[in-house]
This record gives sequence, C-alpha cells and structure tokens, in this order.
Amino acid sequence: MVDLGEGKIENIITQSAVIHMLAECDGLQWFESWGTKRLSELGLPVMTPNRIIKVHEDEPVLQAFKLMRKKRIGGIPVIEKGSSRCVGNISLRDVQFLLTAPEIYHDYRSITAKTFLTAVRSYLEKNHENCPLVTGMITCKRDHTMKELIQLLDSEKIHRIYVVDNDENLEGVLPLWSPVATLAISLMVCCHCPKTAGFNIRNNID
Repeated sequence: MVDLGEGKIENIITQSAVIHMLAECDGLQWFESWGTKRLSELGLPVMTPNRIIKVHEDEPVLQAFKLMRKKRIGGIPVIEKGSSRCVGNISLRDVQFLLTAPEIYHDYRSITAKTFLTAVRSYLEKNHENCPLVTGMITCKRDHTMKELIQLLDSEKIHRIYVVDNDENLEGVLPLWSPVATLAISLMVCCHCPKTAGFNIRNNID
C-alpha cells in the first residue's frame, strides 16, 4: 500500500494476509455462496499431474533444490518410486537443513529426497520444532470446498496444498494465490453476467 500524497510505502499486503482475510469472512452470505463450491466445480486444480514439477523419493535431494531454482518455485512434491503417490514436500526454506542437521550435511551431495525428509523430521522432533515436515503432508481432494481449502491454507500457514485422490496419488497442486485468483475471476464473470452458472476457471485462464 502506497501513500499517493507522499509517495511512500505504508504497508504490505501479502497473499497470506488475503487468505486470512477470506477465512475471516466465514458466515457472510457471499462467502458462503462461493465457498461451498467444490474445487472440481470451479475447475481446480488447473495444473494437471503431468505438468507438476516434482522429484521421486530415490532422486538426490539436491535435484529438488536445483529444480526450484531453475523453475523459480517455492516448493516441490516428493513422489513414491514407481507410483504417483505423494509422500512429502520440500520447500526452498528447507535448504537450511543441509547446513544445520548433522544427519544431512555430512552426505548432502548424495542424500536422497526420501532420506532427507526422514532425517529432517527426526531432527525437528528432537528439537521440538513445529513444522509441516513433522506433522505430515497436508493435502486435499477435488471434493473439498473452496471454504475448506481457504481454512486449511490459513490455519496451517502453508503456501501450497497438493490435491490427491483416495489413494494419495497426486492429481494437482494449488498455490496460495489459487483461491484469490478464482474469487477475482468469479467476481468478474458475475459482473458481466449476474446469472452465470457453472463457472469453471479452466475456461477463463491459460
């Protein structure tokens, strides 16, 4: 937020703050009407499994960080060998454990993504640190509502959530901005055509 009169920055609005604001709208008529729609009704997730940047559990963990740097993304799912089952998530901030966790930094060049996740969880549990890597991977399904998605993102303080099927196979990923973009497009569609039904985000973004 910029003060136009003095031309100085007054505050910063983050995506997390917007998600929290939406979560606070629980109970409002417009939010309940939009929030009760299932992800599948809104065409989410947009990104299909074959387009998701990922690493398999037997790949070097350094490959995960290289991909994040190359693709300019903040996190990457770890997939079970020989399947599409999602077993964990590695984010950019986890690079700190390559330097701080003794079980990891001695073999950081060869350690696999699976071993990295196990070692980090063990390290965090010993140090009594609360982290998504300890509590387990947070996922949702296509039949979750937008309201449930927003509440998950807000309560868990995470920047992305993976969509899985009943067997935990990866079906898509929803970044933090997904609910915000979906709401914005929904509002634009409603402004042009108040009686619009069956809105689907797949038909409105590339």
